[in-house]
Amino acid sequence: MQLQNKTLAHMINFFNEDISFTLKNKRKTKAWLSDSIKRENYNTGDISFIFCSDDFLHKMNVQYLNHDTLTDVITFDYSEDKMISGDIFISIPRVKDNAVEFEKKFSDELNRVMVHGIMHLCGYKDKTKKDAAHMRLKEEEHLAHIPS
Repeated sequence: MQLQNKTLAHMINFFNEDISFTLKNKRKTKAWLSDSIKRENYNTGDISFIFCSDDFLHKMNVQYLNHDTLTDVITFDYSEDKMISGDIFISIPRVKDNAVEFEKKFSDELNRVMVHGIMHLCGYKDKTKKDAAHMRLKEEEHLAHIPS
């Protein structure tokens, strides 16, 4: 019997932690995020988006990053070489508040935060003003490619 080489299927998945939230157009979103990764010359590995509450993400921010602040997204990078993998935690209440503050549709703000996490997995940083400005340009570049 001859063994066949099997390639493991890598995927983008969506989960909830301590909230009820349903992402619309999951298939389209996965395709768009995978395309964004390809545009950065990387391959899609195993990526999990975990939608959660402010309280849950705040506790993670304190525990893992020693930041006692609210945030909209935290990214844990498990990438190796050109294979992008990681966990991206997103506070849905924070995204909703930001959408109101920045006068954006919730879906647009959520897409921005999701691609922001992907850009972190691709190696982009946002700690300095210069890096944050570059990150914002990358976000806008990929947001322009969302299929209608």
